[in-house]
Amino acid sequence: MATYDFTALVADAAAKIVSARRIPRATYRLQFNKGFTFSDAEALVPYLDALGISEVYASPILKASPGSMHGYDICDPRELNPELGTPEDFARLCDALKARDMGLIMDIVPNHMGISDPCNVWWMDVLENGMSSPYAHYFDIDWNPVKPELRGKVLLPILEDQYGNVLESGKLALIYDGGAFFLTYADHVLPVAPETYSMILDLPVSYLVMQLGEASEQVLELQSILTALKYLPEQTTDDPERQTERERETAIIKRRIGALYDDNDEVRRALDDVLARFNATDYSDDPQNYDHLHALIDVQNYRLAFWRVAAEEINYRRFFDINTMAAIRVELPEVFEATHAFIFELLATGKVTALRIDHPDGLWNPPEYFRKLQEQYVAHAITAELDGELSANERSELERAVTDWFDAQYRADGKFTWGLYVVAEKILSETEPLPLDWAVYGTTGYDFMNLVNSLFVDNALEDQLSAIFTNFTGRAATFSQLEYNSKRLTMQNALASEINALARRLERLSEANRHTRDFTLNGLLYALREVIACLSIYRTYTDGVDSVSPRDAQFVEAAVHDAKQRNPRVASTVFDFIRDTLLLRNLDQFPDHQRDLIDFTMRFQQITGPVMAKSVEDTLFYVYNRLVSVNEVGGSPAVFGITPQEFADENMKRCRLWSAAMLATSTHDTKRSEDVRARLNVLSELPAAWGEALQTWSRINAEHKVMLDSGPAPSANDEYLLYQTLLGTYPFEMEDAETYCERIVDYMSKATKEAKVVTSWTNVNQAYDEAVAAFVRAILTSASFLEAFAPLQKQIAFFGKFNGLAQTLLKLTCPGIPDTYRGTEVWDFSLVDPDNRRPVDYDHLQALLTKIESHSGERAELAVELLAQPDDGCIKLYTIKRALDLRCDYADLFIDAPYQPIAVVGAHEDRVCAFMRVYDHVGVLVVVPRLIAGLTQGALQAPIGAVWGDTRLMFDGIAGETLHNLFTDEMLTCDGEVALAALLKRFPVGLFTFDAT
Repeated sequence: MATYDFTALVADAAAKIVSARRIPRATYRLQFNKGFTFSDAEALVPYLDALGISEVYASPILKASPGSMHGYDICDPRELNPELGTPEDFARLCDALKARDMGLIMDIVPNHMGISDPCNVWWMDVLENGMSSPYAHYFDIDWNPVKPELRGKVLLPILEDQYGNVLESGKLALIYDGGAFFLTYADHVLPVAPETYSMILDLPVSYLVMQLGEASEQVLELQSILTALKYLPEQTTDDPERQTERERETAIIKRRIGALYDDNDEVRRALDDVLARFNATDYSDDPQNYDHLHALIDVQNYRLAFWRVAAEEINYRRFFDINTMAAIRVELPEVFEATHAFIFELLATGKVTALRIDHPDGLWNPPEYFRKLQEQYVAHAITAELDGELSANERSELERAVTDWFDAQYRADGKFTWGLYVVAEKILSETEPLPLDWAVYGTTGYDFMNLVNSLFVDNALEDQLSAIFTNFTGRAATFSQLEYNSKRLTMQNALASEINALARRLERLSEANRHTRDFTLNGLLYALREVIACLSIYRTYTDGVDSVSPRDAQFVEAAVHDAKQRNPRVASTVFDFIRDTLLLRNLDQFPDHQRDLIDFTMRFQQITGPVMAKSVEDTLFYVYNRLVSVNEVGGSPAVFGITPQEFADENMKRCRLWSAAMLATSTHDTKRSEDVRARLNVLSELPAAWGEALQTWSRINAEHKVMLDSGPAPSANDEYLLYQTLLGTYPFEMEDAETYCERIVDYMSKATKEAKVVTSWTNVNQAYDEAVAAFVRAILTSASFLEAFAPLQKQIAFFGKFNGLAQTLLKLTCPGIPDTYRGTEVWDFSLVDPDNRRPVDYDHLQALLTKIESHSGERAELAVELLAQPDDGCIKLYTIKRALDLRCDYADLFIDAPYQPIAVVGAHEDRVCAFMRVYDHVGVLVVVPRLIAGLTQGALQAPIGAVWGDTRLMFDGIAGETLHNLFTDEMLTCDGEVALAALLKRFPVGLFTFDAT
């Protein structure tokens, strides 16, 4: 019987938690690793506070694989990463934030764990004990795959070559350590199953009998250990009591072996000799000398394999196709609790104030996960306030009361305001809305990033740029056709094992009904691939019970329809079967297998996201290079620019649905930084100049190309990408040409491998890679090329600055929470990781902020000075500082105020984006230019003053009000319309306040 009235307790506490929820004002992403620690972050707190940041947005800080530079390969979610500092260091960081009323957003990884290092004790236990490990069900392992040799085993594709070759090369070895035995290979240390110790310990018995006698204490102890090994609970048990017994007895056996080894020289010598025999240390190169080691390896709970085997035979779910990251089953209550207990402790103590959820599309049931996260946050917060620990029954009663309370709030209020600020790293395709039933405040901002980037792409000139791309590269296929082809290729290669396993599930299901039993495995496999290839979104969702939302049904229907159209020779009935299964329409046809059908559907949903990501983001974005500024995570190269009205429509929708979602322009995962994209968008306005430059540069650099069997190196497509990369990243002032050159060499090496056309990570074309690297080095030291490169480069860099300022101000003022990625508060011309994880010079940034804050003149004077010398990025920092100061003053306005687009008329009306936000008698007006190169017809002229001609804003309802320019302190009277020449008289972007009473 519970000792608390949990219904009343929850009603009171949950309401307080929700009402006191903390919504960030502005976030700043920090990338923690051994080179940037908790102490380093603590030192930055005063700077971030002065900038106007309210929340530090941290990369994963839980214990990760040693040396991890990103932290997403978490090996133990129950403690902080020791490479980042001590718990005391972390506490000091949290105290420093709290002292300034700042919070900490924690990036957590519920879908997978890093398994490459013994620090993952759960994974090591699975390898040691197989199915009998208490953690075997933590990981998403198929213990009964089709290949019989893998049943009851985990495939470990870690070998550099075929298993037999690696074994006989002596690179696999058996070692002893502290009473236990391990197999080693390169940096890998793998436990040996306890029951197989007898294969090792049997060998020295006869020798020890001769040396010590049958009745010796050591011989008797060794024989007793061998007997104990025979009676260990079996490797396949899933009985918790038997698992506990096995764990206990194994620990005892290891202690006994350790004592025996440490206490007697003869035992130690005998065992060392046995290890030498296993490792063929003292023998010739005869392969038979490895028979002992092979026999031991063959009976382990894992099967060592050549890394290439993974694509077709791996039997644990991975993060995409990364073998060193294994998926976990967080949908199981015990796994959720084990992986989240420490996180809830940090939340309950106030050290962490919000969460960012990595890769939710990998989860079994994302909506259920987010709901549980919110409920458990409340339950843990209540528990932390109670005296003493709750019993298991009390805990269950509390959790039921929390669930009931949330259910009641849903019924009463519709869409509910959650107590914990949570954002999801959900990648949305251009046709995909965020599901409304997710208990989150929105996404991490990729949707906004692509939206705002598209505003600066001139869609009127798309055909011209397409023609230039096709003529130069010879690539004429549409993006949609390339996407379809790329998905099919990914499913046949990198993710073949996952797709094959899915097809086998469906085939077993089809056998249960006489109307579907004649569908063949190959037919189902083919049709599944086709449907996935035609799915336009990352994944669909079910509630895990018996329904699919109308939102998702339309995408499934469209995918099946498209698949049928592309495959007229395939019987439509197989596609109909897949459609009805994915939509759970045929549950009644499988009365004894309904759970299997639902499980198949949800497994399908987990797979489509990785297929989309690997085929589009990690392949096609390096192939379809028409304008690479639109080749961004969550975006589509097929979307070539939007109008200000389309931008407004999306922001008004965001106001209604996700007003506190995160807004991003650069992240740790972006293919290019915000300022690189801002530069490259200018090419959409200057297709003629771009096309002419391409021909000139290609002619000058032709002598540096190499002809290989595969064709010219670099290929025309890779050369096209390289020139865009140079335009996007070339420094304002070249300080270190060699370092810059090697950055581009490294980038092109990654880009060409990701494209998988001539070279790849799995099939390296060394000759091509070397030729491309030599080409980059040659042209970047070629005086004739650099001279020809300079005119367009300077033009692109000039207009790119204004695009960068405009998109920055939009991020800071549109509905949502603006995020700044480390170092991008000034110009940043980084490329995809690891380039965007280079150290940031925070001393320099703090000096620039100090320079702004200590300026002794008028604000108008400062604005003019910054515009006159913009290359140091201080103008961008100033824009951010002034906008964040405004958000500090009117935080509620930027969450609750609607987005109201302003009508623009005049000669350049389509080159302006303007809107206002009004809340509680305060109004904010935002005005930014777009398509500036067209505005000045290519002349290097800032978009200020008279260049705007008769273009003006037309206001409705604020006539007679005074507009205060926050960048220049100018005051303008609004008489129903205001000229752009006056609004942007001295500064290229406008942020104004006015009295809206």
